[in-house]
Order: sequence, then structure tokens, then C-alpha cells
Amino acid sequence: MSDTDYEFEEEEFTTQFNGGTVWRILAQTRPHWPYLVAFLLLIGLVSGLDSYFTFLSKRIIDEGIVAQDSAALMRILLQYGALIVVQALGVFGFIYLTGVLGEMVRYDLRKRLFNHLQSLSLSYYSRTPVGWIMSRVTSDTDRIAELVTWGILDVSWGLMNILTAAYFMLYINVRLGLIVLLIIPILVVVAAQFKKRILVQYRVVRKTNSKITGAYNENITGVRVAKSLGREEANLVEFNQLTEQMYRSSYRAAWLSALFLPVVQLISAFGVGAIAWYGGWQTTIGGMTVGGIQAFVSYVTFMLWPIQEMARVYAEMQQSIASAERVFSLEDAVPDIADRPGAFDPGSLRGDIEFDKVAFYYEADKPVLHDFNLTVRQGETIALVGPTGGGKSTIVNLLCRFYEPREGTVRIAGHDYTQLSLHAIQSRIGIVLQTPHLFSGSVRENIRYGRLDASDAEVEAAAQMAGAHDFIKTLTHGYDENVGEGGGLLSVGQKQLISLARAILADPELFIMDEATSSVDTLTEALIQQGMEVLLRDRTSFVIAHRLSTIRRADRILVIEDGTITEMGTHAELIRARGHYYKLYTQQFRHELEQTYEQYEREAFQVVGAV
Repeated sequence: MSDTDYEFEEEEFTTQFNGGTVWRILAQTRPHWPYLVAFLLLIGLVSGLDSYFTFLSKRIIDEGIVAQDSAALMRILLQYGALIVVQALGVFGFIYLTGVLGEMVRYDLRKRLFNHLQSLSLSYYSRTPVGWIMSRVTSDTDRIAELVTWGILDVSWGLMNILTAAYFMLYINVRLGLIVLLIIPILVVVAAQFKKRILVQYRVVRKTNSKITGAYNENITGVRVAKSLGREEANLVEFNQLTEQMYRSSYRAAWLSALFLPVVQLISAFGVGAIAWYGGWQTTIGGMTVGGIQAFVSYVTFMLWPIQEMARVYAEMQQSIASAERVFSLEDAVPDIADRPGAFDPGSLRGDIEFDKVAFYYEADKPVLHDFNLTVRQGETIALVGPTGGGKSTIVNLLCRFYEPREGTVRIAGHDYTQLSLHAIQSRIGIVLQTPHLFSGSVRENIRYGRLDASDAEVEAAAQMAGAHDFIKTLTHGYDENVGEGGGLLSVGQKQLISLARAILADPELFIMDEATSSVDTLTEALIQQGMEVLLRDRTSFVIAHRLSTIRRADRILVIEDGTITEMGTHAELIRARGHYYKLYTQQFRHELEQTYEQYEREAFQVVGAV
């Protein structure tokens, strides 16, 4: 895995930090504004009480202890106790609302991203590693949720504490209060200088973390290939390079974050020194009471502590902003294929299919199809054969509208299919792939995925038509057997039969089979052929075939080479023509005969040996 695999990600991290990102993060709370308002009101209440308790301490010293007035002391203490209860209830309330709001934001983000991922074109997934997408949907959304809840909590609490402390300090002594408040602009300037550097480092950290996540995903899913090719050491070297880069970036980010707090504390120390000097002098000349100077010192500490906390939160917030930029870049990704204005559902796709002068290329200088013309009649079965890279899969991908022609037109039932809605096309097409994908869950759930409202009887009927029923009944739990992640607990042939049953249950109007028998044994191939006969009956179908014996009954066979049709006809016609198809078929038939003869010889030798 090289760094070039991740070039698309670079653009995310070249943008400068701006307030738009922060406002967009905060906008995640907009649907839940009543919770946010209640949350902020409770924080304001609790913070105000914190400051008022310090003011009550001043009164206890001045009006109770110094004045030796026990009645006044008792009144103040009772008031103090009552407000403690109110504050406890407020703390419970805003912590509860913080948790609820965080879960709501996290749920909304993941739901919105999941829905958006469904709308993105196939090309997006072709160029974007799965691990990177997973990192955005999971860990990055967690960071955003934490920022808009616990981050807002810490910042709001800190701001409220500063404001209430400033109010009471000015109330007690205006001059001394103004002297102390002068340190706040200095702290803001320092924070602004650190902001950019910390953000840049955390962007690098998050980018490297995505690379590591992608490496984990690829090495775990491709572990069989890695072991078979002896790639363990090479993969370890590449992974170590990523972790080393992650370590260096994390070290720089941690160093800047660690330096931020001591600088804030150093500036804060000047404020404490100003109080010790000016406050002490005011006390000696009668400008302040003993309780006043004690309260003032408490307020300064009370104000400087949240400033330090906000500095810590601010450093951590940069990491969350970098995560938010990644999430929003995913959310802003525009699908290459989308419904055009006025797109409609014709109600059915039954009718002829026409490729009219179609050209397509993935890269501008490497055309895959050029001036491709084909008309397929309703109910016709078209088989596509030819060398790898000739354009067979591209033809069916265009038909499914996973991609659109660069030039020319595809018409379905007389309609330019770009004027139809994507759902109208893709919901009426059934596909069985060479490597079928099953979802975690039971056999029954995977077949029912073809039509979610199907009854158990309909699921079993589809399995019987696909030839899957017999092997399913031999499983320990039958139709309720867990297939494992990706169907890993079943053989390739079993997964293919379930995939075929799923397609039969969906009852599509158009059907595509992409080399579905190339990786199965002869017996399973025969079962799939039986299921195909049921599925292909009276519906337009495209079959990409590697084993040519499976397409002899196709209405037409197309030989696709270099993006064009070089031969076309029935199996018998192409055999008589003795062209490329004839050579492919005879070579494959001869190879199969040789394999059968070798197997016969081995079995005969075993029989003779046994005698």
C-alpha cells in the first residue's frame, strides 16, 4: 500500500480553519434546541450559584465572624444550605441533558451519513477505502458529538464562571477588578497563536490514523492472500512506517498542547500577583474588608481555573474540528450519478433495451467502450464473452446505471434512461455476482433481503427453485443457520445458491448474472443452471460467462473485444463460423475433457489397486 492510494484525502486537509466549520458543528444541535436551551440555562444557574457562594463567604466573614453577629451568621448559613440543594439538582439536570443531547447528535449524524452513503455512486466506493469511510462514520462522529455536548459544557461553564466572577469582583472593587480582567485579552492572543499550530498537527494525526485504519482493514480482509504470497514481513514494514508517522505527528501535537497550559498558568500568575499587591494595600487603608479580600482572591482563582480548563478544551477541540472536516467532506460528497430534474418512474422496464453509439471510459485516454451499438428485445437472454478487460462488466454496469455513458444513449422500454429515476431502474434489476455477498444473519434473512415482506413459505419456495433448499435443510439450524460475516461460514457454491434464491424472490424485470458459475464445482453449477432457467424465463437477461457450456441456450452470444462486438449469434451459429468464439469453446471443451480423463484414470487406478 503506497501513499498514492490516499491522494484523494489530501484535499481535505489543505483548507484553513474557519468559523464556518465551528458553526456547522454547532448546527448539529439545531433539531434539539429545547434540550440545548435547557442545558445552557441550567449551566448558567449552577455557575451563578458558584459565584454567589463565594459572595456569601464574604458576608459570613464580614457580617458574621468579624461583626460577631450569630443571628446574621445563621441566616447566611441557612441560605447557603438551601442553595446547595438547588445547585445539586441543577448539576444533575445539565449532566443528564448533556448525555441525552450527545446521543441524539451522534444518532442524527450516523443516520444522515448512512443515508448519504446509499446515494453515492459506485465510483466513490471504487476510489475510497472502506476503512476510511468507517473511521468517519464511527470515531469522527463520536468526536463531533462529544464536542457539541461535553465541549459546549466545558466552554459554557468556563464562560459563565468568568462572567459571574468578573461581575462580583467589579461589585466588590472596581479598580482591582479591572486590573485582573486585563489578563483576559492577553490569554485570547496567546490562544490564537497556538490555535493554528495545534489544528495543523491534529489534522496530520487524523489523516495518519485513517491510513492506519485502512491498513488494518485491508490486511485483515486480505489475510489469506497475504499469507499465501508471504507478504507478512512487507506488510509489517509498511505498517511500521505508518505508525512511526503517527507517533511523530502525535508527539508534536502533544508537545504543543502541553506547552499551552503552562503558558496560560504563567500569565495567570501575574493576575494573582496583582491581587496580592493592590488588594493588600487597599486593605491597609480601609478600601476593602477582610471578607472582601478573601472573596476577591477566591474569585480570581475561580476565574483563572476555567480559563485554564478552556485552554485544555480548546486544544482538544482542534482535534474534533479536524474530525468534523472529514465528516463534512463525506457528507458533501456529490454522487456522480443522480436523478435528473423531472426524473420519473415509468412503472415497468419491460421492453427493448438499446445501446446507441455508446462510449465510455474510466480514464480519458483509455476508452473501454467506443461506438457501441446493441438492441436487446424484451425477454431475450444475451450472453457476453471475451477476454478480461474487453468491456463486458462495463456494459452491465452501464445498464444498471452505476455509471453513465460519456457519449451516446441507453434506452430502456423506449425511454432515455437518464430521464428515469435511479430507483425505478435499480429496484427492477436483479444481479448475481461472481463473488456473492451475504450479510451477517441467518440464511432466511439473506434470502428475504430480495423482498423484505416475503413470507417464510415464499422464501423456501425461492430456495427450492434455486436448488438451495436441499443443502439448507442439512444445516444444523436449517434456514435459521447463521452465515457469518460476509457468508464466511458457507462455501462459495452455497453462497451462490443463496444469492440466486434471493434474486428469484426479488422477481426482477431485468436480470444480470456476472460469471456466477466460474468458482463453483460441477454439481453446484448444474443446480445454478436449473435455478437460472427459472429466473431467466420471460425476462430480459444479460449473462457474463467464463464457462461457455453455461450459455449454449442463450438467444444471442456476443463476443466483446476492446469495447466492441466482434462476433454475435447463437451458439450453433458461432460454432459454424469458426471464429474467436469457436476457438474459446473448443479450447475450454478440450481442457474439460482432459480433466475428466485424468480424473477417470485416477479413479480406475484406485480401483485396480484395491483389487
